[in-house]
Amino acid sequence: MHHTFKVTKWGWTQWLFLYFMVSGTYSLITVYQPPVLPAALGYDIIMPCELRLTHDERMDTIPVLYWMYLTEDGTDEIVVWSQVENYSGRTECLNNNQNSSNKSILFKNVQWADSGRYLCKLSIIKRNKSFRNKGNKTLLMVYDTIIFNPTSHNDSLLHCRVNVTRSKGFALSIVQDGIKLQPVGFAPDDADAALPFISLYETVPLRRKGEYECQLHLNKDLVTKSIFDYQPPEPNVMLPPEPWFLYAGLLLVPFTILLALVTALLVYRC
Repeated sequence: MHHTFKVTKWGWTQWLFLYFMVSGTYSLITVYQPPVLPAALGYDIIMPCELRLTHDERMDTIPVLYWMYLTEDGTDEIVVWSQVENYSGRTECLNNNQNSSNKSILFKNVQWADSGRYLCKLSIIKRNKSFRNKGNKTLLMVYDTIIFNPTSHNDSLLHCRVNVTRSKGFALSIVQDGIKLQPVGFAPDDADAALPFISLYETVPLRRKGEYECQLHLNKDLVTKSIFDYQPPEPNVMLPPEPWFLYAGLLLVPFTILLALVTALLVYRC
């Protein structure tokens, strides 16, 4: 069984516009961040944030980056930075060039508790005025490794399971030769409200040999998949029992002939 991992597309781009009137024309400052971002549990993920300016726009000073984690009720914001206890040693700027417009960070060793919405903010000073521009939030959705193998009680059924963050959007399916297979049965709902994740299940019958793929999608984009190569066992063929008596008889023939010759020789000499 093989596991592959694939990062999904960022999807449609959301923009926040800040306009300035300069010499009768409009100039534009844009902060970009993707709306949804899947992340594998225990792996690193890039949190994109980019400052985009029109060609006639100029900054008086270097923009300052702020990554914020938003609580579920939206009443509090936590700075995502290496000095904060929850993120100690787990964040790193991708581009240390202060003049770069790429303000993305590397988020290391993603955990279930990291699921949620993040906001990229940039503090900008322009023409001696301070502005704080921000993106439209990124929803970080975490998923675990796919478990994909025959069921323990019935090896003719193929079962796929994966744990994912509680946010909606993840979907699990099993396909063969590009065709989605119809699942059989229903898995029990054993979700524990205290856990930071839920489990997705799919079970299909093993009918044809070849590769089966368990695919995890996020909003129709493939995130990761696991492959199971099924080779059905050879049918049991009933073999006839070994003819041991025939073998013994064949072995006795030359012995009997030899014994007869020896007996005849002894009789002749007498």
